[in-house]
Amino acid sequence: MCVCVCVCVCQSVLLAGLMLPVLRRLGLRAFSMASDSYSSGTHSAAFVTCPNDTVAKELARGIVEKKLAACVNIIPQITSVYEWQGKIEEDSEVLLVIKVSVCLLRRSKHPYEVAEVISLPIDQGNPPYLKWIGDIVPE
Repeated sequence: MCVCVCVCVCQSVLLAGLMLPVLRRLGLRAFSMASDSYSSGTHSAAFVTCPNDTVAKELARGIVEKKLAACVNIIPQITSVYEWQGKIEEDSEVLLVIKVSVCLLRRSKHPYEVAEVISLPIDQGNPPYLKWIGDIVPE
């Protein structure tokens, strides 16, 4: 009797562990459908490095004022290690995290010769926040 109960418990735990990823995906989809609808990839988060705080604030303010982004986070004091012209370089930089409807960013105001502008699609997020981005930034 004890062995039978132990086997049943083990099978239940194993089945629950295997089902967890499937149930999680279904739960996320149900959450998206129950709340405001959002099309995956409509918005993106762009990452841009800047040489200093002054440049970062200037770019961030200009991006938001021109309604190219709903929000720009400025993350100070990052260290970037990279190869440039055959040498390994290490610099202190400032990182911008920019929430946009599509990647509308241009290099025109950036001081770097090769500006780091990387955009990643947002697949899931807080529906009211995603709606806010869409309301602020015209398509």
